[in-house]
Amino acid sequence: MDKYNFIQKNFNISKETLKTVDEAEEEIKEQFRYIDNIAEINQLRVMKAFSDNRVSDSHFTATTGYGYDDIGRDTLDRVYADIMGAEDSLVRHNFISGTHTISTALFAVLRPGDKLVSVTGKPYDTLEEVIGIEEEDGNGSLKDFDVEYEQVDLKNDGTPDFEQIKTVLIQSEVKAVTIQRSKGYGWRPTYSAKEIGELIHFIKKLSPDTICIVDNCYGEFVETEEPTLYGADLIAGSLIKNPGGGIAPTGGYIAGKKKYVELCAYRLTSVGIGKEAGASLGFNRQLYQGLFMAPHTVAQAVKAAILCGAVFEKMGFEVDPKPSEIRHDIIQSIKFGSPDKLTAFCRGIQKGAPVDSFVTPEPWDMPGYNSKVIMAAGAFVQGASIELSADAPIKPPYIAYMQGGLTYESAKLGIMVAAENLIGKAE
Repeated sequence: MDKYNFIQKNFNISKETLKTVDEAEEEIKEQFRYIDNIAEINQLRVMKAFSDNRVSDSHFTATTGYGYDDIGRDTLDRVYADIMGAEDSLVRHNFISGTHTISTALFAVLRPGDKLVSVTGKPYDTLEEVIGIEEEDGNGSLKDFDVEYEQVDLKNDGTPDFEQIKTVLIQSEVKAVTIQRSKGYGWRPTYSAKEIGELIHFIKKLSPDTICIVDNCYGEFVETEEPTLYGADLIAGSLIKNPGGGIAPTGGYIAGKKKYVELCAYRLTSVGIGKEAGASLGFNRQLYQGLFMAPHTVAQAVKAAILCGAVFEKMGFEVDPKPSEIRHDIIQSIKFGSPDKLTAFCRGIQKGAPVDSFVTPEPWDMPGYNSKVIMAAGAFVQGASIELSADAPIKPPYIAYMQGGLTYESAKLGIMVAAENLIGKAE
């Protein structure tokens, strides 16, 4: 069977789009070899952690009630800690999102009168209400608990402003800093684990007791090291993103220094109980299997992101990162410059998804965001950004953020359909 005839006949993809995608794919072959090497190393890291912790099918047994002595839950914590290069970790199905894990970490270590500083500019939109940025009092934010907040904006090139960070650390006692690895809804570089480590080293040199918390969402397994290996006190993320491998149906993780992970466990459950209780309810097998699949699945998503960047750059749109750049997360940004083009792209991604391909995404007032958001998310797990998805705030300069793809081949189809929607619309 000729695949080009099949694609044209069944998905209405023009020869022009097929040619553009073929040319782009040819240009990025070398990057794919680099990604395959990363994936192999990461798979070996996962295999060693599984072996060292003697993972067996007994760890998949469900517990109920209090969940005391849940060996599957407790062993999974140790497996994550080993993979992340951390002293300890907290991996639970009842973390509902990345925002939940980060919020848990912040509330765990901060006390009334403490100061929190974001050293990578404005935090992700959903954390603004957690912190209490420009929000009314009384909703239970950190601001309500008398936690002071300060933000150090990034420099024009999107890198941290070390001089301003130094000024803030010298002028006041800072209990904790937050570092956002990925770009969020911004147009700036994603930071590598090593670059985050350099920032942490700078902070610790000036203020050794300041707790460094990293929002690690979208970055896990894109490199062979995580920020905990470079001195992060805590990192946090979602299992329906990279580390869940497209199999975990929900959940999140926190990893880092043992004393801080314990505080996070107290915050999630209760002081004095912490990690000792919490039934796994049969989720363990999916969390283990998702973690096992994560290096391969993340590699598929990174390849899809590179292809997306190459295709839309060839179509005349500004993209970030460039197709030739080394990746530190799974996100590809495309600047469309108009709401119509942005919407057409997201609708194309939705049409090329395996689930709900017949649905037409519309902008809506999504909880936690300060502008309307359009989301293409035809996923097996609702909202899973390790699966092919795209989302964007409907505001200038109308940037779409595409991520995920359980398989490169399926993500490639979504990218082709999106490109077809944009034929003739590039400037």
